[in-house]
Amino acid sequence: MAGAKAAGALVALALVLALAGANSEGDALSALRRSLRDPGGVLQSWDPTLVNPCTWFHVTCDRDNRVTRLDLGNLNLSGHLVPELGKLEHLQYLELYKNNIQGAIPSELGNLKNLISLDLYKNNISGTIPPTLGKLKSLVFLRLNGNRLTGPIPRELAAISSLKVVDVSSNDLCGTIPTSGPFERIPLSNFEKNPRLEGPELQGLAMYDTNC
Repeated sequence: MAGAKAAGALVALALVLALAGANSEGDALSALRRSLRDPGGVLQSWDPTLVNPCTWFHVTCDRDNRVTRLDLGNLNLSGHLVPELGKLEHLQYLELYKNNIQGAIPSELGNLKNLISLDLYKNNISGTIPPTLGKLKSLVFLRLNGNRLTGPIPRELAAISSLKVVDVSSNDLCGTIPTSGPFERIPLSNFEKNPRLEGPELQGLAMYDTNC
């Protein structure tokens, strides 16, 4: 009897933890919704009173009701990203391309340790590329092209061995183009239309003085 009670308590605890996790993810997505303007009503299903966000349109969850995909590309959204997105620790795909997102990329996105794809291209995003993105050790696709990003390309990104695609073209980046690690395989066309960007770097030589 005691064993059955203990097992039941463990199941109840697991359920509580799962619900807490789902609620925190729902809270994070609700914070994003509040920061966005949605003239087409595509986020109408995002009801914060539900137990978890897995029934919301454009949200995909795994078998444990943890958010793994956010597909919000090309939906005529505007507004800005929120630091709460960094709480979606099981997120693998963050797709927000071809909207009118403004403001900066939150440094908290560096907490998304399972992220495979970060697609923010063709928005109106400004500020710098956060060095914290170098913590995304599962990242394969990083597409930030067609924004208003400034500053250098963080050297921390060169430590992501899984990175296959980097596109930062059509921004206002400065400094030099990295050439180590995954950047050895990235075509120079993925860096073009950044008038102040120099490079690529010459290995073994001092970095260019670009006043970046």
